[in-house]
This record gives sequence, structure tokens and C-alpha cells, in this order.
Amino acid sequence: MSHWIVMPVLLPGLLAALIVLAARHHIVVQRTLSLAGTVTLLFIAAGLAWDASDGSVGVYLLGDWQAPFGIVLVADRLSTYMVLLAAILATLVLLHAIGGDWDQRGRHFHALYQFQLMGIMGAFLTGDVFNLFVFFEILLIASYGLVIHSGGRVRLRAGVQYVLYNLLGSTLFLFALGTIYAETGTLNMADLAGRVAAIDADGSAAIRVASVLLLLVFAVKAALVPLHFWLPSAYANAPGPVAALFAIMTKVGAYAIIRVYTLIFPSDLALTEGLHSTWLLPLAILSLAIGMIGVLAARRLDRLVAFSVIGSMGMVMIAIALMTADGITAALYYIAHSTFATAALFLLVDVFENRRGDEGARIEAARPIAGSAYIAGLFFLAAIAMTGLPPLSGFVGKLLILDASYESPLVVWVWATVLATSLIAVVGFARAGSTIFWKSSEVEMTTEDESEAKKAAAEIHEDVGPPPILPVIATGSFVALLAAMTVFAGPMTDYLRATTAQLMSPQPYISTVLGTPGKEIKTEEEAH
Repeated sequence: MSHWIVMPVLLPGLLAALIVLAARHHIVVQRTLSLAGTVTLLFIAAGLAWDASDGSVGVYLLGDWQAPFGIVLVADRLSTYMVLLAAILATLVLLHAIGGDWDQRGRHFHALYQFQLMGIMGAFLTGDVFNLFVFFEILLIASYGLVIHSGGRVRLRAGVQYVLYNLLGSTLFLFALGTIYAETGTLNMADLAGRVAAIDADGSAAIRVASVLLLLVFAVKAALVPLHFWLPSAYANAPGPVAALFAIMTKVGAYAIIRVYTLIFPSDLALTEGLHSTWLLPLAILSLAIGMIGVLAARRLDRLVAFSVIGSMGMVMIAIALMTADGITAALYYIAHSTFATAALFLLVDVFENRRGDEGARIEAARPIAGSAYIAGLFFLAAIAMTGLPPLSGFVGKLLILDASYESPLVVWVWATVLATSLIAVVGFARAGSTIFWKSSEVEMTTEDESEAKKAAAEIHEDVGPPPILPVIATGSFVALLAAMTVFAGPMTDYLRATTAQLMSPQPYISTVLGTPGKEIKTEEEAH
């Protein structure tokens, strides 16, 4: 039993406590601890992914209590892939937060950041649905603190809305867990897989209700339409690096659907037959359409990116709802692409908004800002990726999803929606980019007193200066990752196909989790 499996959960939790107790008044110490811990987490995540790449399933029994009675963490190809994705995102976003001084604009940023990572990592690694609920609550509490970081009435209102929606999801989650435990007597995922499969199709309506409730909970986390209302305000009003870190939050919901509905409620299970094709796929198509229409209608750049998150989650959920090997593979590729593209756009919006003065993130022409050529170039590349234009990874991801949808009865709707929304997204991003970066140059040239305009522009350059180096590195790295995903799309999809094959044949996962030796809980009769 490798102790490295628990480190992605333990390390950020210990760091958060240490920062709060011993370094809350020393920002340099906080930055050093937080950055060192996050980079260490990145190396640990890479090591776990390397170990799982041969198809082995790593199991960690907390307290050495044997599953299904004890708490268990599982490191297979899917969980380690998501952990690595989150660790890469967290490291680059933290660089931006430090470089942009976001960690000094409120209290306990680094402690909340580490608690957030603890919740995310735990959700990806846990092997039972009750602890999935626990880690959901940890990341919910930490994310609320991050949303309202640095204060303000608008942020507070968005944070309250965010918490209320997610508390509703948590309540449904508890009802689902109670129903499942009452029907099966276990909440361990591996144990549940066997017990649910043994239930007769006509024997328990309660399990079917519980599976629908779980799907609703995960749909709330994934911001699937019509459960998406919490996302635009929360993401658009959160501090830039927080919104960028939240790029992985909706993917936690997508991960949970993939894990639970391939392991416990697979598509060939008679008990929950038709759940994905009847409900999930149409809602995913609708999410894609609503999200991209929101991109076209947005009047602020931060809301535009927030609606593009809803649209990209629609793409991910279309692929997941197909519940085929090709569909899951495409979804996993698009999850990585969407995470990096969303993070890059939110960080760019943050750099742009902080340097634009009163205009902020509004999509309207204004005087040029220092470093606008750099920001415009990166925005252009990130927008290409997000809209799915060639040659970046969004184009590859959409091709994979379209190819996977051939066997679906809704293939016409999938193709029509994907192609139409791609065009809408291109128009929306082009309108925003041309207004902000192209027409801003015209504002300077068409001013009646050109010398005054140039003088004013020069003053802006002098006051604000070029963009700080750490945000440049962070945003540039995300764009480089999107390019790398395109160049190495072949090896990456091969890896993801092997991951999907492991998901579609869960028996080794089940036997490894339940067969790993540990301390057993015995009744008094068995003990004697």
C-alpha cells in the first residue's frame, strides 16, 4: 500500500492549517509555503499518474481498515489523470495570484486555496460516495471564501447565490446517499457495483430514484442547464485567479458522473436503463446551445467567459451522455482542453480588467492599455481554442466528440448544435476581441486632439507599466499546454482510450479495492 496516494489530500490540508496557525500575518511565508506545497503536489500527481499508466489500481486504506467498512482512496488511470490536471492548473493559477497580488487583497487566500485543493483532490481519489459528499462540502466551503475574497457587495451576493444552489445539491446528495444505504447497506463504490448489479430490475424503485438524484447533484456541480444559474454570476464576479481555479470545479461534476455511471450504474444496467440517453444527452445539447448564446449576448468579457464554461460543459456532457468508449475518451480529452482554455481566458480577463480603469471588463472601445498587443495575442489564441477553430485542441476535441456521436439516435441534433454553436461562439469572441482590442486603437487615432490622446495613452503606460512577469508566465503556459495537446493529440488519446477501457471493465477495480488486505470489523460472535 503506497502512502503517496493519500498525499494529494493530506499535503494541502496540512499546509492550510499551518498557514492559518503559524503564518497568517506573514505574506512571504504564506507564499513560500503555498507555492512549494503546490509544486510538490504537482510532482506527486505526476508520479501517481505514471504509476497508474500501466493499468494498475492503487488502493490506500485509511487507518488500515479494510474496504468496504473503512475509508478508501483509489488511484486508477482516471483519478490520477484528474489529479494531475488539477495540480497543473493549481500551480499556474497560484503563480498568477502571487504575481497579481491577489493574495494580499483579502485574508486567508492561501489557506483557502489549499483547502480548496484538498477538497478537489479528495473528490477525485475517494473510493466511496459518502466521502465524495464530504469532499464536495470541503471544496464548497473553501470556494465560498475564495469567491468573496477581497470583498464587495457584488461578490458577496454572487457568493450567497453560489452557496444556496450548491447547498440544495448537497441536500439532494444526502437523500440519495440515505436511500442507497438503506437499499444496499454500503456506500463503498466497489461494493455498490456488485450489490446494485444483483438487484432485480423490478425489485427496487428506490435505487432508480437514488440514481436520478445523484445525476441531479452532479449536474448541479457541472452547471448543466437548467441547473446552471449559479455559475455566470459566481465565475464572473470572483477574483480572476479564483475563477481560473474554478475551471476544474465543473469537471468534478463531470468526473463524478463518469465514475458513478460506469462503475455503479453502467449503461447496460436494466435498473437505470435509458437514464443517459433520455435525460442527459438532450440537456447536454441544450447546455451547449444556451452557453454559446450567452457568449454572443454578453456585455462584459468576464460573463462571456463564464457562459463559454457552460457551453464547454455542454460539449463534455454530450460526450459523456453517449456512454460509449469513444464518447468517454472524447470527454476526457475535452475536459483537459476546456480546463486550460477557460483558465487562460479568465487570467487574461483579470490582467485586462485591472489595467483598463473605469471601463473594466465591459465590451466597449476605450483607450489602449500597456501590453495590449501581448494580451490581444494570447486572447486570440485562447479564443481560437475555446471556439474550436483549427489548429488548437478545441478543434481536435470537437472532432472526437462528433466522431463518437455517429451511433447515437440524436446524432443529427448533436452535429447541428455543435456546428451552429461553434459559429455563434466565433462571432461572440470576434465581436468582443475586435471591440476591445481593435476599436480601442481607433479611439486613440480618431480623437480630435491626437497629441492629447497620445499623451493620455503615454500616461497610462507610465502609470500601469507592462504586465507583471508571473501572470505572463501563467497565461502563456496555459496557451502552450493547449498547443501541446494538439501536437501530442495522438499519444494523449491513446492514453485516454486505455483509461476508458479500464472504466468499461471495472472488475479489476472492484477486486483490487475489496481484496486489499487490512483490519477487518468483526461481530462479537466472529471475534470469539
